[in-house]
Amino acid sequence: MPFFAYATAFLLLPSGVVLVGAFKSDKGKFTFDNLSTVVHTPEYVRAFKTSIEISLVTAIIGGTLGLLLAYAAVRNGTPRWIRPLLTTFSGVAANFAGIPLAFAFIATLGFTGIVTKLLNDHLGVNLYRHGFTLFSFWGVALVYLYFQIPLMILVIAPAIDGLRTEWREASSNLGASSFQYWRHIGFPVLLPSVLGATILLFGNSFAAYATASQLGGVSLVPIIIGQNIGGDVLSNPHLSQALAFGMIIVIATSMVLYTLVQRRASKWMK
Repeated sequence: MPFFAYATAFLLLPSGVVLVGAFKSDKGKFTFDNLSTVVHTPEYVRAFKTSIEISLVTAIIGGTLGLLLAYAAVRNGTPRWIRPLLTTFSGVAANFAGIPLAFAFIATLGFTGIVTKLLNDHLGVNLYRHGFTLFSFWGVALVYLYFQIPLMILVIAPAIDGLRTEWREASSNLGASSFQYWRHIGFPVLLPSVLGATILLFGNSFAAYATASQLGGVSLVPIIIGQNIGGDVLSNPHLSQALAFGMIIVIATSMVLYTLVQRRASKWMK
C-alpha cells in the first residue's frame, strides 16, 4: 500500500493532470489544437529532436564510460580503497546538477573560464576558436556527462557484483578465452542491467531543465515548457502540458523498447 500510494501521488496523478490538460482549451473544452500546434510547429519539432539526440548521446557515452569505470573499480585485483572513493564521489556528482553545475562549468570552461585561460595563455590552445563552445549541443552534452557517468556507476556496480568468480574460473578451465567469457557469459548476464541503466540515463537527461536553461544556446523541450509556464505575457499552460505529454510518449516508447529487448536478453541468461 505505501508503494501504490506513493506511485499514485507522485506518478499517476501528475501524469493524469498532464494528459487531461493537453486536450483542454483555455475555456476548458476538449480540443486537439494543443497537440496539433506541437506537431506542426518547427520550433517544437526541433526541440524534441534535439532533446532526444542529446539524451541518446549522453546515455550511450555515459553508460559506456560508467560501465568501464565501475568494472575497473569492482573487479578482483583492484585496491579496495578505490571502490568506496569512487562510489562516494559518484554519489555526490550524480546529485550535483542544475544551476550550480552550469555555473561551475562556465567558471571552468566558459569564455573566461580558468581552464580556458590556462590553455590559451600557456599552450596557445583556444577552445572556442577551434569550434568548441560550452553553449552548444556538445557543450551541454559535456556538462550532462558530469552527472550521467556517476549515476551509471552507482546503478551498474551492484550488477557487476553479481558476476560470480566461479563462472570466470569455470570458463577458463574449459579453455574459453576472455573474449569468449564476456561474449557468452559476462555480457549476456549484464545486458538487462546495462539496458535498464541506459534507459534511466536517457530519461534523466531528457527531463533535465535547470542546467541547460542556464547554459542556453540549445533549444530543449523542458526549456520551452518552462518558458510557456513562466511567461508573463505568452503563458500557455495547456500547450506546456501538450509538450509534456509528448515527453511522456517518448519515455513510454523507450520503456517499451527496453522491455522487448530485455525479454530477448533474458533468454540468453537461461
